[in-house]
Amino acid sequence: MSDLPFGFSNRDDDERKRGDEPGGPGPSDPLGFGIGGAGAGGFDPAQLGQMLTSLGQMLSGMGQPGSGQAGPVNYDVAKRLARQQLGATVVPISASTTSAVSDAAHLAELWLDSATTLPAGATKTVAWTANDWIEQTLPTWQRLCDPVAEQIAGMWTTSLPEEARQFAAPMVGVLGQMGGLAFGSQLGQALGQLAKEVLTSTDIGLPLGPSGTAALLPTAISEFSAGLEQSESEILVFLAAREAAHQRLFAHVPWLRQQVLGAVEDFARGIRMDFSALEQAAQEIDPMALNDPSKLEEILAQGTFEPQTTPEQKQALERLETLLALIEGWVQVVVTDAVGDRLPGAGALAETLRRRRATGGPAEQTFATLVGLELRPRKLREAAALWRRLTTDADIATRDGIWAHPDLLPVSDDLDSPAGFIDSVTGGASTAFDDPLAQLAETEAREKAEREQQEGGPDLGKDSSASD
Repeated sequence: MSDLPFGFSNRDDDERKRGDEPGGPGPSDPLGFGIGGAGAGGFDPAQLGQMLTSLGQMLSGMGQPGSGQAGPVNYDVAKRLARQQLGATVVPISASTTSAVSDAAHLAELWLDSATTLPAGATKTVAWTANDWIEQTLPTWQRLCDPVAEQIAGMWTTSLPEEARQFAAPMVGVLGQMGGLAFGSQLGQALGQLAKEVLTSTDIGLPLGPSGTAALLPTAISEFSAGLEQSESEILVFLAAREAAHQRLFAHVPWLRQQVLGAVEDFARGIRMDFSALEQAAQEIDPMALNDPSKLEEILAQGTFEPQTTPEQKQALERLETLLALIEGWVQVVVTDAVGDRLPGAGALAETLRRRRATGGPAEQTFATLVGLELRPRKLREAAALWRRLTTDADIATRDGIWAHPDLLPVSDDLDSPAGFIDSVTGGASTAFDDPLAQLAETEAREKAEREQQEGGPDLGKDSSASD
């Protein structure tokens, strides 16, 4: 499948041979719609027919009351195409499987109680089919994908002169709906692929499902378990423990969900295009070259038509990667302590999942398709080592207390050189992290007193000092 974010590629992934992926788009599919699969010359008439049918349905409905799809992405098309990817029938979850998932979650919660001070965060645990995953996570995907689509769609109109924008106004609505169809088509294909592979609702590190709902996908877990030495029941309990640990963190650290999703949104809003480079490239392109797929591939590979990475995006990406590493590292340590010797193969399972994330598995590649960045916690080992040392050098309560406020968390440099951060936590009896909230309140009060002293003059500062 394509790893193009709504039609754009990521320069850091140029070494990945997109045309070599089974069923994926080849060089002649620059828009990432997967039209490079079967047929003569890599052309798949069936997929093109589906796109044209959807386009015809949309165009025929234009102008009718209530027919317009609000927003930059047509999510009705996305949902329909995603379900088509799953096939005509999706096997429902049996009662015995639902019971097994419930029992695994209950056991995992009992084990986690001794490994963290954070209480259970899920009010219910459910077994999802792939269709359920699409339906339940689509609102979160909408929040993540809208900023990307809005930026890309708005680039072309905002770059036009004022006179040209006025002249083009009658076509803006039609072009907007066509763009929404194109974005919805790519989103649907990507979600359909991802729905076959995710194991839990937090499998890619984001809280995609509804708040308070822990979810496991038994069909995908069965396929994942097929090539492993551990029994499927052990793997189910282990994954239930990971899902429950994620839910505890997102439920009882109220700012965390917004911080993670906000970093993704900030990255998307930072997308920019260099239109001067586009104009120059357009002047230099030989029209005859557009008929030659190899020449077209060469033009696209130059990166002229790709968004430019901005400093704001780099900051958002570093913030997101650090936060994901801290979340995954904490979950790894807590789950390891919780399952202990109860699951002999837990260590091997943890390493399998770590490699699955680190090597950029299907989930990460699909997310890169949708949002334009890879959701990879690159410093997972370092984060896990930091949480482990805090657990052994301090205690569980001190470790978990660091989640009380985002300003208390280690930053990227602390993961590379954790000694200073750990010493600040464990360095003395009056360490700032004995009571993180009290320390935060004390810091805010001190800063407020300093501001009042600067604004009010020496006398006011003197009175404040005496009062303190």
